[in-house]
Amino acid sequence: QVQLQESGPGLVKPSQTLSLTCTVSGDSITTAAYCWSWIRQSPGKGLEWMGFMAYSGSTYYSPSLESRISISGDTSKNQLTLQLRSVTPEDTAVYFCARSLSNYWYHFSSWGQGTQVTVSS
Repeated sequence: QVQLQESGPGLVKPSQTLSLTCTVSGDSITTAAYCWSWIRQSPGKGLEWMGFMAYSGSTYYSPSLESRISISGDTSKNQLTLQLRSVTPEDTAVYFCARSLSNYWYHFSSWGQGTQVTVSS
């Protein structure tokens, strides 16, 4: 069974880069037909899809975040990384990684437990 675990600093200062890691076990991030997404939840914006990396390494981002976001994978560690540049307090949220099928990327069958990130000075 696949498991996903988010990790990273819980506090980030404004203007800095938010960096999170999603460690995947039970399956490879290169397994064909899967997409690996970052999603966040905040009281003000609700549940927001941020972007995903397909098994091929191709990435797709929400237009609202495209200028600041980067998603990548480390196949040797079976990990996904999220980087969000120039963060503001509005980026405060619980951040999740999730898996879906490429043809139904918006149907997330597996989720990590989420990690809280607060942007504050």
